[in-house]
Amino acid sequence: MGLMTDPLKEEIEVFLRLTGMKPTRFSISATRDRHFVRKVRKGRRVWPETAERVRAFMRNYDPHAEAK
Repeated sequence: MGLMTDPLKEEIEVFLRLTGMKPTRFSISATRDRHFVRKVRKGRRVWPETAERVRAFMRNYDPHAEAK
């Protein structure tokens, strides 16, 4: 299996723009690594399993759940 970076990076950037979520908050919520977005922006390779976990977080994100 190959490692993923660029498509995932773009998906994250779009998600952050659409939700207004801060990169650090996204990083912690999606991966428990507060520097994840910063590292991906700098070209860090992402394992497929991590990419799927990040995509699952974005798919299941409910901005209204936090207001409760």
